[in-house]
Amino acid sequence: MASASLIGDGLIFGLARNTRLTRAIGAELAEVRHESQATGQPARCFKELIWSTRKSWSRTRRVIAKAEWAKGEANPRFIVTSLTVADGDCRRLYEEIYCARGEMENRIKECQMDLFADRTSTGTMTANQLRLWFASMAYVLVDSLRRIALQASVRRIKLAMASGCPYQEAFATAHRALAAADTS
Repeated sequence: MASASLIGDGLIFGLARNTRLTRAIGAELAEVRHESQATGQPARCFKELIWSTRKSWSRTRRVIAKAEWAKGEANPRFIVTSLTVADGDCRRLYEEIYCARGEMENRIKECQMDLFADRTSTGTMTANQLRLWFASMAYVLVDSLRRIALQASVRRIKLAMASGCPYQEAFATAHRALAAADTS
């Protein structure tokens, strides 16, 4: 199971795919496969299950299944939630709440991996604090560039400040988009 997201008094967490779960959405997987093959585009639908494990759960729970066909193959996913239908339908809970948590984790991972924010190995607390401050400022810059200037182009941005920068066209595109956003 993946990490959980708390939403008000409820929670959502990923549930590992297994044969029983996949079989429970067999008709939906066939439906999205047919739709995807007809349109040439990925297709998805959602199904709610009242589910229990054979051994580990003490009671039944609400499981949301995403039946998806993309890139020529099935991509089923499952989440467990304590939220009710009043809190949101299957699509909303999966796409807007569960996936949003995943996006937040991606941004944290980018900060840790790409900005080395997890490294505070200097000799003094002040130096470590300054290092994290610079990393967070760099993250805000990179995130703003990704969201505003290059939203349709990239997920990850690498910055280089040398005059022979191999990403000069990306910087030029970002600059134009930021300048246009600034005037609107």
